[in-house]
Amino acid sequence: MKFVRLTIISILVMSFFSATSLYAADLSKLEKRIDNCEEVMREVIQMPDKGIPTDLLSKCAGVAVFPYVIKGGFFVGARFGRGIVLAHDPKTNKWHPPAFFTVGGGSFGLQFGAQAIDLILVIMNKRGLEGLLQDKFTLGGDAAVAAGPLGRNASADTDLLLKAGIFSYSRTKGVFAGIALKGAVIMPDKDANHTYYDGAVKTEEILFGDKLIPPASSKELLETLRKASVKQ
Repeated sequence: MKFVRLTIISILVMSFFSATSLYAADLSKLEKRIDNCEEVMREVIQMPDKGIPTDLLSKCAGVAVFPYVIKGGFFVGARFGRGIVLAHDPKTNKWHPPAFFTVGGGSFGLQFGAQAIDLILVIMNKRGLEGLLQDKFTLGGDAAVAAGPLGRNASADTDLLLKAGIFSYSRTKGVFAGIALKGAVIMPDKDANHTYYDGAVKTEEILFGDKLIPPASSKELLETLRKASVKQ
């Protein structure tokens, strides 16, 4: 029974990503997605006792934001969503323009019966960020993932940083918390990136290059992240 369930989940995840590759990205929808991501980050940042630690954001190599990740209605655990990833240089506190990604499958822990969550990943090293460039990057498989610590003033000490390359958070029904996350697959949304940047552009150019000028629709998000990652 377990084998059958895993097989069904695998087929559905592959079907999702096949459909994603055929998805005709619309610029206005992509700009709305950026706005949704900015809203999620801003609201989370404004939680002084329950937010992502400033120390974590100031030291991270990047963040991934997937607003409104939807759970499949006919099997437990698997979810699908579209979002963005932004690279960060801890030395200069520079945030690079957003690259579009998709997430699917995996176990997202206890979510109080919610059908949708906002998912945030804080990626702590360049190796983890580079891993996202794979065609199928599996959280908990290709990179260690841990439920993220809470509290704006919490310290990201060395021992904590060594335990996981990626820290995961979720928000649902007004509750923001670190989340147990394993088996989710993240993939670049190449069509969305081409549409948003008006031409063929590689995901690694967006994350690590210096030639792209951030579109106007992403500047508010970049400023929100810049302010939130200033070392205290």
